[in-house]
Amino acid sequence: MDFTLYEVVKAINENPDVEFLYSDEDKIDENVKKRFDPYFKSDYGPDSLNSNNYICHFSVFKKELMDKLGGFRSEYDGAQDYDIILRMTENTQNIIHIPKILYHWRVHKDSTARVPEAKPYAQEAGRRAVEDHLKRIGLDAVVNKGIVTGTNEVVYKVIGNPKVTIMIPNKDEIETLRTCINSVLEKTTYQNYEINIIENNSEKPETFKFYKKLEKNPKIHILYYPEKGFNYSKIMNFAARHSDGDFLMQLNNDTELLTPDWLEKMVGYCQRKDVGAVGVALFYPDNTYQHAGTIIGLGGVAGHRFLNLHKEHHGYFGKESNIENLSATTAACILTKKSIYEEVGYMNEKLAVAFNDVDFCLRIRSKGYLIVYNPYVQLKHYESKTRGLEDSPAKQKRFLGEIDEFNKTWKKVMDKGDPYYNINLRLDTEHYNIKPCKVDKP
Repeated sequence: MDFTLYEVVKAINENPDVEFLYSDEDKIDENVKKRFDPYFKSDYGPDSLNSNNYICHFSVFKKELMDKLGGFRSEYDGAQDYDIILRMTENTQNIIHIPKILYHWRVHKDSTARVPEAKPYAQEAGRRAVEDHLKRIGLDAVVNKGIVTGTNEVVYKVIGNPKVTIMIPNKDEIETLRTCINSVLEKTTYQNYEINIIENNSEKPETFKFYKKLEKNPKIHILYYPEKGFNYSKIMNFAARHSDGDFLMQLNNDTELLTPDWLEKMVGYCQRKDVGAVGVALFYPDNTYQHAGTIIGLGGVAGHRFLNLHKEHHGYFGKESNIENLSATTAACILTKKSIYEEVGYMNEKLAVAFNDVDFCLRIRSKGYLIVYNPYVQLKHYESKTRGLEDSPAKQKRFLGEIDEFNKTWKKVMDKGDPYYNINLRLDTEHYNIKPCKVDKP
């Protein structure tokens, strides 16, 4: 495009320390007439990049950095750009994303732009590029082929045998809780874990009889929350302070585990020094997504992307199926280091019900940590799809008050926009729909 170099120079002038820049892109047909498939990207995320070469075109390196890297390497032919971008991230963090389409990727019948399966050697070269990148930076991981063609699943080896405490709040939901706990006990392959059930003002005698049965299992403990009423943040802060695991898992009682090696996959990421929390994919009973990561600003405050997308389908560039860095993830299933709670000041107890998990993730982000969404860990979430809005004046008042608290706390973040989304994408839909173009009238 005529203004590509202008936008690059403008970005360099505004960010004089930048060493690498990349832009959004789309595709164009062989006749150079029809443009389609616009890819509006996120800002740089290391785990997103390890999943697939989303950066690709249009890329600009500082010459000094390119000279240091020694240019492209033939052993990665087919994915030589992926290899050099990965090596670039090992040498600089001065990376700028220009959220504008500055490149048209020409498509012909045999190109990977049209048919990703056309060049399997390129996919293997890309997988090896990631594997070698992780070795160079000292991370012990296996790189598998991903769900979507041309993507990767990175699985990190668990170091040592750290203890995981799974914290599950509960009030009188015996059958719901039974399903959750049985799935964890029967399927979990990682053994150094315990389950702390946080009892929150149950009233039914049979609930406490059920607790006594559960406590016969040495892995299960009941913690009695001392206050009346429901305040999720207070309950989880209480649980965190009374749990001694190296890693703490917040888990809703209305979930059912589907992935046996979930703790290995989550702990492996969470052990990294740069990762603060790991979230997962959650599905309604009808196999549609309830959660595939959270976008700041979606729906006015924050919302789950790809809501109601069927598990067998793919959304925007298959992002629901990629391990990605995001700004937030739901606390229905989230793993953090125990030390993180103390470092961020625990959960915000002013947010009793709504957006406390998003606030928690943003607190973690504010300390410089990454949030990782891992769709290779999957659970069912029996949360109702038809709950609707808060159903009483008191609850609506509380909900609006929590929105106000969140917006005041994170005004700068809200104003700037989610770095893991894109300003060209709409915030009134969960499916990465593109904003309409503004056309100046003559």
